[in-house]
Amino acid sequence: MTDRPNLRIDGPRLWDSLMQMAAIGATPKGGCNRLTLTDLDRQARDLFAGWCEAAGCTVGVDAMGNMFARRPGSDPSLPPVLMGSHLDTQPTGGKFDGPLGVLGALEVVRTLNDLGIRTRHPVEVVNWTNEEGSRFAPAMLSSGVFAGIYDRDWAFALTDDDGLTLGGELQRIGYQGPEAVGGRPVRAYFELHIEQGPILEDEGCDVGVVTHGQGQCWYEITLTGFESHAGSTPMPRRRDALLGAARIVEAVNRIALAHPPLAMATVGLIRSEPNSRNVIPGHVFMTAEIRHPDAATLAAMDGELRDAVATAAQKGGLEVALKQIFDSPPVPFDAACVAAVRGAAERLGYRHRDIVAGAGHDACNMARIAPAAMIFTPCVDGISHNEAESISPAWATAGTDVLLQAVVETAGIAD
Repeated sequence: MTDRPNLRIDGPRLWDSLMQMAAIGATPKGGCNRLTLTDLDRQARDLFAGWCEAAGCTVGVDAMGNMFARRPGSDPSLPPVLMGSHLDTQPTGGKFDGPLGVLGALEVVRTLNDLGIRTRHPVEVVNWTNEEGSRFAPAMLSSGVFAGIYDRDWAFALTDDDGLTLGGELQRIGYQGPEAVGGRPVRAYFELHIEQGPILEDEGCDVGVVTHGQGQCWYEITLTGFESHAGSTPMPRRRDALLGAARIVEAVNRIALAHPPLAMATVGLIRSEPNSRNVIPGHVFMTAEIRHPDAATLAAMDGELRDAVATAAQKGGLEVALKQIFDSPPVPFDAACVAAVRGAAERLGYRHRDIVAGAGHDACNMARIAPAAMIFTPCVDGISHNEAESISPAWATAGTDVLLQAVVETAGIAD
């Protein structure tokens, strides 16, 4: 890239695209509610496809609804450099978690067109289906099928809270495409994303060079006790499922604090039944998750969580069922791709630092089958998965400038 050190994108054009996309599913508090495979998701996909075609790309869709907008390279025999993220959101999500990576990648294509640059390798902009996992668990589902982690037919059979299947919803919105899922060579994969944490903003950095993705495990826990009258059942004779859940919540927090500074652990959902104010809860369904970038530490946390659940059940006289529904190992990103990101930030004069991805991303799945790396931009106060999520146009531009240079370096410029 020494011959083109000042390649930069059109920041205002990128920002305009982000705001147009954010209008689809806009919420009163300034965020987005664009759950995967809903009618709003279809509108976002249609808009994205139209933009890609206008930029001269051919748009393909695979059976999982993953969208690939291809800009040809000078050598069609070479595998493509992929870049992208996702357009689906949380129920009360923000404007940038996901769309920045998709539309930043589209802006790279637009900039290459503006400058008349032809790459040797094709480049493709990707929109992955169901990254969030908020409607169909687990998260990063369709990139997982692409990478061979999950079975396609198993994914089709997943249901949402209303009993609707993922496969059926893909068909309903018209995005169960004809292409096979995965099984093709990829030169490299780059993903631009907001940090979803406070580190970059706190340290005044423009760009995060992501070196690793945290490993994470998700669990579903069911506790069964005995429902009885809250006023007449003696305390020593109670089999209170919610009390058992409370002990697990405390233990999950304690486990993370015992493995500083990178360990994370959370209980995000609890459903207590019969949910009546004067009945001792007899049944609880809850979720838990643990995260760490080191495999040995993650395994230790897993063992501690399982012991804590068993102890809580034994102490409360409860029956327990623990199911691990998601296991994503720690990911060291490709050294050459990381170096391309770091080098781009240095050439462009952006203040940067190495950082670990605390959240799960499609890049973590892609790293299993191809060289991959990520680029982070700051976000205000580290807020994400929230309608208050915010970034600045300058941050969006900086991250996409780095994406442009890293992709061009990896794809090569045709003679």
